[in-house]
Amino acid sequence: MGSRPFGLVMPGQEVSHVSSLVESRTAPHWSTSLLVGGEDEIGVGPDVTVFNPATEQPIVTLASASPDQVNRAVGAARRAFDHGPWPRMAAAERSRLLHRFADLVEAMHDSLTAGCVLEIGTPLSMSETLQTKGAVAALRVYADLAGRDRTEELGRHDGTVPSRGRVSLLPSGVVAVVTAYNIPLAITARSMGGALAAGCTVVVLPSPRAPLTSLLMLRASVAAGIPEGVINVVVGEAPVGQQLTSHPDVDKIAFTGSVRVGRSIMAQAAGRLTRLSLELGGKAPTVLLPGVELAPIMHQLHARYVRNAGQGCMTPGRLLVHRDQYEEFVELSVATYARLKTGDPWERDTEVGPLIRPDHLSAVRAKVATAVERGASVLAEGPASQLSSGWFMSPVLLGAVAADSPIAQEEIFGPVGVVVVYDDVDHAVRLANGTDYGLSADVYAATTGEALALAPRLRAGAVVVNGGGTPRPGVPMGGFKASGFGREGGEWGVREFLETQYIQWPA
Repeated sequence: MGSRPFGLVMPGQEVSHVSSLVESRTAPHWSTSLLVGGEDEIGVGPDVTVFNPATEQPIVTLASASPDQVNRAVGAARRAFDHGPWPRMAAAERSRLLHRFADLVEAMHDSLTAGCVLEIGTPLSMSETLQTKGAVAALRVYADLAGRDRTEELGRHDGTVPSRGRVSLLPSGVVAVVTAYNIPLAITARSMGGALAAGCTVVVLPSPRAPLTSLLMLRASVAAGIPEGVINVVVGEAPVGQQLTSHPDVDKIAFTGSVRVGRSIMAQAAGRLTRLSLELGGKAPTVLLPGVELAPIMHQLHARYVRNAGQGCMTPGRLLVHRDQYEEFVELSVATYARLKTGDPWERDTEVGPLIRPDHLSAVRAKVATAVERGASVLAEGPASQLSSGWFMSPVLLGAVAADSPIAQEEIFGPVGVVVVYDDVDHAVRLANGTDYGLSADVYAATTGEALALAPRLRAGAVVVNGGGTPRPGVPMGGFKASGFGREGGEWGVREFLETQYIQWPA
């Protein structure tokens, strides 16, 4: 068995030296090993270099998995499912081990937070909450759900031959969990946690753009006592992903990422009819209903789509504003944008960090430039970063945007808002639903009741009313239309990895 995971602090152990990571802006002790059958293993495939997007400097170069290592990771998961204790373990014991895993991840809080700031550029305040604490919260929900007995006894049926029956829910098998770079810890916990709670085994492939913090977190599973082969981790670019998601010993694929890659995975899975859950892109609307008081909500509604530099599938940057309130909205937005802080992700008041790579930054800027060339106007722009390096983009708000224009229809994945004017509520609903996506929507109204009445009319997997509140663990996340299918989170997330079996016998 490999040595204790790098950066891991055991419960009760002194943590002051770890806390100083954030204070001193110091990197955790990165691990560059794969995890195959419970063992640390150095990759022997092509090198992957991870960069700090705020400094443009390389953090670590690690070797990716070779085809043989991918095969052995899947084989380890297969053996652990077919012959190991995890799927057959008492539900209470599986729950206990998952809670132990969550305990260890929680104890790594500052190491993981520092990791997210460094390899993703997520501002510190968001790294602490959405990234690290969000992952722990998801794991704890799944740990509780792992102990639930879902068997349903159907009782006696008096047919020609009297019988009795039951319905059992059985784990799907080996799951390939492929995650995105933007919120890797929470995404991994949401996808993988449901599979583990169901009794499945997993092979996790984090994004090659930001694999380091995930490697750090997942190694805690070894110290937690989760049996070998239950959690395996490989790293690599597209060829590794293609081999994993088309592997004949993979029973289910859980993918989070772009629509383009989701379609490719779906095509690969079609040949073997491999089961899928896909959490894909979004183009979430923010619907400002007529008469809503704008001034108190301006910072909140703009901050929601520029946080993490707009690199989020649920960023509600398509702003639907009633014609009568458009001028007031623009005036207040200009003042709000002037106060948004773009820059050093280590500073707690920074709201907009860097984008992940220079090619992505160029792509986002090109989309904005094309929109302006086609008639859009720049209504507001936030202050530029004061750092001398980094792949930063100041937030920008565009107006004079047609509802069917690319900038209003396509996912941008950057700190960009677009304003579309509507005439009445029915018009607003048509605009809100008028994209290929349906992941989430925000609604602001003068009263909660007014917004709640509108929510069922929106084709979105989640609707946040008047700012919502603190993120709630254990709720379903997933979308309509091209935003994918299946759900992550809570009981819904566990059932994605369960198969239904009916059993009948004579009474």
